[in-house]
Amino acid sequence: MEELKVMPLWFWVLLIVVLISQSTWLFIDARKRDSMPWLWGIWGLIQVPMPLVCYLIFVRSGWFKRNKNRDAE
Repeated sequence: MEELKVMPLWFWVLLIVVLISQSTWLFIDARKRDSMPWLWGIWGLIQVPMPLVCYLIFVRSGWFKRNKNRDAE
């Protein structure tokens, strides 16, 4: 707990801005692509950068759509 008290205020402000920005972008883009926007938005608020990396790999690359089409055949 002592480590948290040592962090400067600018670090916390920067972290909050990054998390909110990431979450907002993930939600808006996932809603455009009809790909679980609430899941991506909430996950984007919790941590950084793993939700963004996973989103870019699975949703933006089309990996989910390719696998859905393969399962339908």
